[in-house]
Amino acid sequence: MSNDEETPLLRKRPEKIRNSRLFLAVFSAVLGNFNFGYSLVYPSPVLPVLQGPDADPRLRMDNSQAALFGSIYTLGAAGGGLGAMLLNDMIGRKMSIMLSAVPSSIGYMLMGGAFNVEMLYVGRFLTGLAGGMTAASIPVYISEISHKAVRGALGSCPQITAVVGTLTLYVLGLWVPFRWLAIAGGVPAVLMVVLLSFMPSSPRRLLSLGRGDKAEQALRWLRGPDYDPNPEISGIQHSIRMQTKLSWSQLRKPEYYKPILISVVMRFLQQMTGITPILIYLQPIFNRSNVSLLPEYDAALVGAVRLFSVMLAASLMDKAGRKALLYTSSLVMFVASLSMTITSHTTPCPGTPNSTVLNYNSHNALGNGTDFSQNNASIFPVISTMVFIFGYAMGWGPITWLLMSEVLPLVTRGVASGVCVTVSWLTAFALTHAFTLMLDYGLYVPFLLFTVVCVLCLFFTAVVIPETRGRSLEEIENYFRTGRSFTISSRSPSVREST
Repeated sequence: MSNDEETPLLRKRPEKIRNSRLFLAVFSAVLGNFNFGYSLVYPSPVLPVLQGPDADPRLRMDNSQAALFGSIYTLGAAGGGLGAMLLNDMIGRKMSIMLSAVPSSIGYMLMGGAFNVEMLYVGRFLTGLAGGMTAASIPVYISEISHKAVRGALGSCPQITAVVGTLTLYVLGLWVPFRWLAIAGGVPAVLMVVLLSFMPSSPRRLLSLGRGDKAEQALRWLRGPDYDPNPEISGIQHSIRMQTKLSWSQLRKPEYYKPILISVVMRFLQQMTGITPILIYLQPIFNRSNVSLLPEYDAALVGAVRLFSVMLAASLMDKAGRKALLYTSSLVMFVASLSMTITSHTTPCPGTPNSTVLNYNSHNALGNGTDFSQNNASIFPVISTMVFIFGYAMGWGPITWLLMSEVLPLVTRGVASGVCVTVSWLTAFALTHAFTLMLDYGLYVPFLLFTVVCVLCLFFTAVVIPETRGRSLEEIENYFRTGRSFTISSRSPSVREST
């Protein structure tokens, strides 16, 4: 068939697809990401209470305990990523997502009914464990049930709902006591399990298990009754036939090690940009300026910027392409980090890391004895931080998750996605603690590191990352298998064979 004859057929196919049920399935899954965003920032309104003068004596925390309460979540998330490595292939993506509700619910119950600090630690760790499980499973599930016309936009949904979960926590934290905040956190997890019970499993997962009839039913349910699933099933089956049981020797093949390395390095660089310590220690950073912003306004401002930029990225994902947004994101973060480095270079960072970073009771927690607050340029840390978060959330935030689920081959997807999440959260844990130590030498030190990392992100995007916009998962796998060109060519015979 010629290209002229083939093009009209390809144009008609999307008209037969009904996305309403697909959107429902994605919504059901990303409730786990909502819970992830909610639980990640749970210490933000809780620590001021637990460190305040009216705190329950059994739960009162000093600065070192507060630091552990905030960071132990990332260790739990790393453990959840490791668990997802096994669960994704053993019980499937959907069941892994549903199983995450167990540690999440137990963790919230422990924090809601805590009568000692240890219960808070365990509860925080368990909610982190659930967050790691969902972070490794939900992007893969969404990519495997989505068709390529909407996969980019739907791939941004985990990041968007995580930001919405964060905003919800901030808003509820203004009025709701911390114990009831924990109880409220269990509601999305329960709703997620109920809804996912009625959603189909991944068609790719079903076909890999030899359950062709179930895969066809799942595709008809997701795409609509008028959709012909046979071409898509043929493409998935062709991809599965090309896969073999992975051995250590096969990891030397480019179709396996290249996408795995790309995903792991992207998750490492994503955390090394400094987004986690910046969000955790946002208030002390703002305290270095002469702009009086109450903590709740800080949180609302950050949340609004993040939500706007993530939604902007979702709208541009399938128009501008992944690489264009990653370029823009890297450049924006570089400019913001460099600005922060320059404007804070002459600012001393008095006190110990714990006392400077985790003092929530004073607006000038980082000290009043600096001349920085007297400087007319002190507005720039606030602006730079907001610009940095904007740049991150429109590129390296959501696209890293999306690309991980797109480029990983089916045979390695369950294990490799767990490795990526584990690497991400271990990096976040190490960097968050290192940030407090670097502050001893000045705020410019960590931001100088982040500036260098942004340059590496730009270079990595240019040299290594392929453009996956508008490509099926089978085309992407074929690109790594054949290595034909840096950008996947739709005119490649092997690519057309898999569409």
